[in-house]
Amino acid sequence: MSKTVSPELLNILACPKCKGEVKLTEDEHGLICEKCGLLYEIKEGIPVMLIDEAKPYPVKRNK
Repeated sequence: MSKTVSPELLNILACPKCKGEVKLTEDEHGLICEKCGLLYEIKEGIPVMLIDEAKPYPVKRNK
């Protein structure tokens, strides 16, 4: 079983908190919402898109 999320699924996923875009992390183990600063983990190839399960993620902001 593949541990990564398909490109088709990535195109339709959105942050459940703000409905904004999510991006795959460099290591492909999670999805990041830069607007909310949240990381949604990917477990066994399935994104866990629950706000209560999301972890804070430091977002680099342009000043």
